[in-house]
Amino acid sequence: MLPICFEWHWDVGHFVFMGLFYTALTIIGAGVVYTFMATMKDLCSGKDPHEHGHH
Repeated sequence: MLPICFEWHWDVGHFVFMGLFYTALTIIGAGVVYTFMATMKDLCSGKDPHEHGHH
């Protein structure tokens, strides 16, 4: 059941569940955005992707 359904009742259990659900979605989304931005930064830097600075 989602909040858009007419049977939804806002009680403590639903607040906790939806809060944790949206917190998890935010963390996953932030990780995806961070990874995408880091990848784009590396691609645009022009460095050799196989060189990791071990010299």
